[in-house]
Amino acid sequence: MRYLPVGTSEGIKQISHGAGDFSAGEAQLTDKERKESGLIELPAVLIAIVPIYNLPDVHQELRLSGEVLAAIFLGDVKTWNAPAIAKLNPEVTLPSLPIQVVNRPAGKGSNYVFTDFLSKVSSKFRAQVGVTPSPKWPVGEPAERSSDMADKVKSNPGSIGFVEYQYAVKGSLAQALIQNAAGRFIKASTESVEAACKATEAPRWNNFSASLADAPGADSFPITSFSWIYLRTQSSDSARTAALMDLLNWIYTDGQQYAVQEGYAELPAPLLAAVRKKVNDLR
Repeated sequence: MRYLPVGTSEGIKQISHGAGDFSAGEAQLTDKERKESGLIELPAVLIAIVPIYNLPDVHQELRLSGEVLAAIFLGDVKTWNAPAIAKLNPEVTLPSLPIQVVNRPAGKGSNYVFTDFLSKVSSKFRAQVGVTPSPKWPVGEPAERSSDMADKVKSNPGSIGFVEYQYAVKGSLAQALIQNAAGRFIKASTESVEAACKATEAPRWNNFSASLADAPGADSFPITSFSWIYLRTQSSDSARTAALMDLLNWIYTDGQQYAVQEGYAELPAPLLAAVRKKVNDLR
């Protein structure tokens, strides 16, 4: 196997053009990609995108709502002691530091998940930026990879960014608690990510392309997503198809435990069963 880390948008583009046997990412396929390119997406694992920040003298965990996050990434909230942040954190002494925004360049799955959430909770963000893996960020400087984002935030006091959950944990970075659809401030964890999936998918467990952002439920972490595998529905090479089916069967059985070890959350059992059935139908 040869693996190329090219980003979600480029991965979809390549699989659409017949390059490779599958790709993976965090953006929902468009109707055009499904129909004209003959693609489908299968959920592989659950991920969380977490806002990370660097405030050296603040030792309590910050609370942020989606609307305040949107205002920060639109450039409307510029300092850490702004009234909108202070209102959510009355027990925290916030510094008057300017907020340094760090974002991701075009084509990234984490952009898609983050903008999906912000667009659901902020009409202004939806109008100005929208749901996209390639947002035109009005403020901030880009970090090419998630590890670069983590490094930038870690080394720059006053900065804020967003990464996949495991990068925040491995980098010992401060994570904000985010207000969910039930009004509770929730920290990302395996349990809160699984709660978002269950609240969205149960009891039918058949919407493999569902958005899990801003999911209902008291325990749901609101910036949650599937990480999908993108496949062509037709192949002319039976040997490669057989090998791919073997890989997919491993991903949806023993492979799930390795995803958990790497900081993702595994798919709930009823969804796993439904995906395995779909894989068998592809043979």
